[in-house]
Amino acid sequence: MTAEALLIWIIVGAIAGWLAGLIVKGYGFGLVGNVILGIVGALLGGWLFAQLNIVIMPGIIGTIIAATVGAIVLLLLVRVLRRA
Repeated sequence: MTAEALLIWIIVGAIAGWLAGLIVKGYGFGLVGNVILGIVGALLGGWLFAQLNIVIMPGIIGTIIAATVGAIVLLLLVRVLRRA
């Protein structure tokens, strides 16, 4: 993995984690928390959209959308598991 690709993953993760935090919880989780949430969300969102045969717009915006949706799903799952 190149340094440029790693930087893009970090930026997309930070944006997606921040957006998911705003949507689900009402606030962010700090820079590191947002990046981790966004990267895991990107993996989950990419897998989820592939399983459902949904294609989002190509490029960075589509990646951010998929990562945000994945991060939202992840946050909702964590919320359900914490209450159980």
